[in-house]
Amino acid sequence: VQLQASGGGLVQAGGSLRLSCAASGLTIRTYTMSWFRQIPGKEREFVAGIAWSGGTPDYSGSVKGRYIISRDTAKNMVYLQMNSLKPEDTAVYYCGATKGVRSSWSDPQMYYYWGQGTLVTVSS
Repeated sequence: VQLQASGGGLVQAGGSLRLSCAASGLTIRTYTMSWFRQIPGKEREFVAGIAWSGGTPDYSGSVKGRYIISRDTAKNMVYLQMNSLKPEDTAVYYCGATKGVRSSWSDPQMYYYWGQGTLVTVSS
């Protein structure tokens, strides 16, 4: 199984980026797929998740209204559209796959697989 995250980069505050997560060796229709982010020295933080069934996504309060998680089951890809970026959004962003229930999506320990991370830097 491999999750390949990409799309990170340097952007000014207020700008947008779109992250992609390419899954191989698993079918995203059978996993909840999520994005987390991590700053050095801090715990991995849940950002957004979308269920295997494609139901209503879940977002952390800090990104709700600015980020949109989506997926393309035909391409086995998951995306994170990030708008109105702030310097505090700077982090390494990871995609992960879990079969946990919605209440567990924010727990990194519930994830079976992780991508390698892509760095997002937002300048002020």
